[in-house]
Amino acid sequence: MTNRRDFLKTGGVALGALALGPDVLRAGDSARGHIATPSGYRPLPPVVTDPATRELMMEALDAAKRAGAGWADVRIGRNRNNSVNTREQQVTNVVESDTMGCGVRVLVDGCWGFAATQVLTKAGVGGAAQEAVAIARANRIAMARRVELAPAPSLGDRTWRSAYTIDPFTVSLEEKVGLLLKANAEAMKARNVRFVTSGLSFVKEERNYANTDGSVITQDYVRSWVTLAATAVANGDFAQRGPEVVQPMGRGWEYVLEADVAGNALKWGEEAAEKLTAKSVDVGRYDLILHPSQLFLTIHESLAHPTELDRAMGYEANYAGTSFIAPPRDVLGKLKLGPEFMNLVGNRSEEGALATIGYDDDGVQPDEFHIVKDGVFNDYQTTREQAPLLDWWYTQRGQPLRSHGCSYAQSWADVQFQRMPNVSLQPGERDLSWNDLIAATDRGIAMIGRASYSIDQQRYNAQFGAQLCYEVRNGKIVGQLKDVAYQMRTPDFWNAMDMIGGKSSYEFGGTFNDGKGQPSQANAVSHGCPPVRIRNINVINTGRTL
Repeated sequence: MTNRRDFLKTGGVALGALALGPDVLRAGDSARGHIATPSGYRPLPPVVTDPATRELMMEALDAAKRAGAGWADVRIGRNRNNSVNTREQQVTNVVESDTMGCGVRVLVDGCWGFAATQVLTKAGVGGAAQEAVAIARANRIAMARRVELAPAPSLGDRTWRSAYTIDPFTVSLEEKVGLLLKANAEAMKARNVRFVTSGLSFVKEERNYANTDGSVITQDYVRSWVTLAATAVANGDFAQRGPEVVQPMGRGWEYVLEADVAGNALKWGEEAAEKLTAKSVDVGRYDLILHPSQLFLTIHESLAHPTELDRAMGYEANYAGTSFIAPPRDVLGKLKLGPEFMNLVGNRSEEGALATIGYDDDGVQPDEFHIVKDGVFNDYQTTREQAPLLDWWYTQRGQPLRSHGCSYAQSWADVQFQRMPNVSLQPGERDLSWNDLIAATDRGIAMIGRASYSIDQQRYNAQFGAQLCYEVRNGKIVGQLKDVAYQMRTPDFWNAMDMIGGKSSYEFGGTFNDGKGQPSQANAVSHGCPPVRIRNINVINTGRTL
């Protein structure tokens, strides 16, 4: 882990793109035990809380209490971002940024205050704590509801590392560029492919947290994304496959290598070329077989966003609107969102998923919880601040009041608030595959990969497309279709699901940049799911004009 002195030696912001070193490190997980080191790579040291960083966090907490805070927490973090982009056989962009600082959040008479600083000295963090208290006191004038936090145990000292084995920030720029250019060259071999773009994006967060409950937590987190878009051109028309051909994950360089972008690039190019001769879809009602790479976005927009409690309560509407799954007393345990075999789980524990973390930004160890259980709406996503709003629901079920661990801030400079965990549709009891669902369908459309979409402000009415669409007749794929989008009302759509894949067909989809809030913040999130079949859904032709 980076200590404050080492960081200050190298500078705080916007490190040059060529600062990437040739050494490649690997990460373990102190919670999961030893991970085998790939040949040729040396292991990282264990995750530890740097003594100088601990001292600064204690100073910030003490300063907050001296200034009158009833409760406080502090985050000292380092956020690194790296991206490399190419087109055909040239590099188009290389960016690397690096920031480090401290954010202090306080409660004074039930009102929040927050302040951040890059001055990592006792005076600097102490001043931020005092400023946070002053802001909280000013907020008392406008606050109609005083904040109460759900109970959370003191965790003492904890550490955690995400499931990566090779640190992408130690891989040379030459190696990254070489991988992309090789993939581009392979995609260009496909018939009629004239343009190829590709990219790598990496994030590394070193997160130190402490609160006045007595928790001191240090976490090391990496996520990676590789993209490629192949564009085929012929007879005045064009078609594209990508750029989201590989789903982003909370893993490292080893995940990029496993994706075998160069080995798959020709296939992706050929899929783009095939689109040029695809039949335009006839409008009507079809059975849809949705691949996880397409379905995850529908889950995200129609089920995950509307089950954020702040949206359901009307406290949040930025970037995604409010929610049709409201008010809580009318829908919890009552609203039928799907068939009995439908189970939707929120968690931060699925290995390699983007929202997986050991501890959230309230100092809570997240749990796994059913958002939809046996087809019925069961629970919202919550933080320590939000959970008391559902005290009646937990009392009714005889369960203790607790946060689900959904507090997150995109950096040390941003105040934490409710953000989406991994929201995953659980596989069915029968281990059905993608091919099994196709074989069981007489007239349908199989859809792969996310594409354009639109959804209303309550997440009720929506329209979704896909990168690849295939016509299914009598249990077989008979060719590509184009101009396909399906229309849906959320409860009707999910209640029309009649088949679901099993464990072996379960995959992750996700995004680095799920926006929320004002000022806006980005949260990375994954949605696991198997393929599903949805019966008798209205399909429109997006290519036709009046």
